[in-house]
Amino acid sequence: MFESIVLPVLIIAGIGLIFGIILAVASKVMAVPVDERITQIREALPGANCGACGYAGCDDYAKAVCESGAPTGACIPGGDGVAKAVAAIMGVEASSSTPVAAFLGCQGTHAVTQDKYLYDGITTCQACNAITAGKGACMYGCLGFGDCVAACKFGAINLVGSIAHFDRELCTGCGACEKACPKHLISILPKDTKVFVACSNKDKGGITRTVCKAGCIGCKKCERTCQFDAIHVENNLASIDPKKCTGCGTCAKVCPVHAIAEF
Repeated sequence: MFESIVLPVLIIAGIGLIFGIILAVASKVMAVPVDERITQIREALPGANCGACGYAGCDDYAKAVCESGAPTGACIPGGDGVAKAVAAIMGVEASSSTPVAAFLGCQGTHAVTQDKYLYDGITTCQACNAITAGKGACMYGCLGFGDCVAACKFGAINLVGSIAHFDRELCTGCGACEKACPKHLISILPKDTKVFVACSNKDKGGITRTVCKAGCIGCKKCERTCQFDAIHVENNLASIDPKKCTGCGTCAKVCPVHAIAEF
């Protein structure tokens, strides 16, 4: 009886021991070497997985830096701090980056514009935009359902007065909101931008005035006033070149409809 119980147990234990040794040896022989720098870079990244760097997420970016020579300063939410940390891990000189933030090209609150019909459907900007370009009288305006709010992983966007409002202290400029907006109203610009055309309406001035009190009417007063050739009107809409703009604010002061916002 002793042999009928103990012997099978010993045999099974022996087989288990042999397979254990085989697996241990195989794990050493067939092991794929892992670059420790990938793990170090991954730990240095903020972990937002926002894709602003151009890669699917933080893991892919860390791998690309080590294996494909991706730039060490591509993490926009991480800023210079993360860029320096990644550069130190890679043993290269850190490249400086300009802090950026999101700006909304619309001021269409209910105080200056109105809806053209009562919308009673799926409460997302994408869904509303699919129906006659949205519910607003201005077909270019913010829809106000907060697709950008849902996309932001940093709590930098809130809906105020039926349109998106950005907290630039919290905004990292990752661009997730820009991708989420079906109207393409969001621009990623240097965080220290002083003036911005907060309108996206390209209709003629007379038409714009019928749908929004704060819409750009393409009068070109800003263009004629700017001494730095930084602002021009194309397709009935003013546009500011951030590389030429000095932030003097003259254009905002002469705008008759206050379509140019100052920060």
